[in-house]
Amino acid sequence: MTHSPRHLIDLLDLDRDWTLDLFDQAESLRTLRGTAKAPRPLAGRTAALVFHKPSLRTRVSFTVGMHELGGDAVDLTGAEVSEHGRESVKDVAHVISGMCDLLVVRTFAHGLVRGLAEHARVPVINALTDFSHPCQILADLYTLWRAGRDLDAITIAWVGDGNNVLHSWLEASMLFGFQLRVAVPDGFEPDAGLYLDAEVRAKGGVRRVRDPYEAVRGADVIYTDTWTSMGQEQEAEWRRIAFSGYSVDERMLAAADADAVFMHCLPAHRGEEVTDDVIDGPQSIVIEQAENRLHLQKAIMAKLFAANQEWRAAGGAAAARPMELPTR
Repeated sequence: MTHSPRHLIDLLDLDRDWTLDLFDQAESLRTLRGTAKAPRPLAGRTAALVFHKPSLRTRVSFTVGMHELGGDAVDLTGAEVSEHGRESVKDVAHVISGMCDLLVVRTFAHGLVRGLAEHARVPVINALTDFSHPCQILADLYTLWRAGRDLDAITIAWVGDGNNVLHSWLEASMLFGFQLRVAVPDGFEPDAGLYLDAEVRAKGGVRRVRDPYEAVRGADVIYTDTWTSMGQEQEAEWRRIAFSGYSVDERMLAAADADAVFMHCLPAHRGEEVTDDVIDGPQSIVIEQAENRLHLQKAIMAKLFAANQEWRAAGGAAAARPMELPTR
């Protein structure tokens, strides 16, 4: 039986069958989008969107997605929701659970998202933390899946920083059988515990190299991200020096398989981690990645909401609800 999670915090919370069903549901929503048959399973429902970091794709895709599913969205900031703010995380989770039906959080501290999920009676979705970016990688896997790529047979080369996006790729390697090659400079490695776990549990294997050309040689996918993430702006200059030689250009792309595709979660620092010739070239699928965030996240919201309704019907909500005052 497919495990039905109530929250999406990390890919380790999912199983393979649930993820493949998610892709099918995203494809159905994509096909019916804009038609009279487009489903509206969230009609009359509201998602609380908490954004502590700037956002283009995440904010637009979740907001538009919620509207297309028949619901509405309310924007919140650090003034209302934070790890050490005016109210405890527990109180915030309980209040939002009583007024909204989904809670989407894009923030710095991974612990905030986990804390909200611990106390919320509605689905909590990690829309990005400094540790992971599960929605991005699910959309990327969906992009490759609908392009006919075998997720159990391809080779994915990561070139760049050992950041939150790479962390989610490492977790994805425990769901599907692709081979993951990681080219990361010394001092910029991913989380050691997660990497060691992936080395043991990855279905197709995970290998770290220092030479990016060794990583991309014969690969089916080359993936990179900005060398300087949000909150690291003061490190930008020395990061450019440290990552010298890690820029994905036409020469590096030519080392991959002839049918290889280039992927980037955006925004891109053109001329740093990737050249214009590659990101705007015929092998780039970065725009498809961005659009697929909408379809995939619509499926996430619909599936998690349905799972939460089943949990409530089974009495889970009553167990999690704060104690009610006795009637007089």
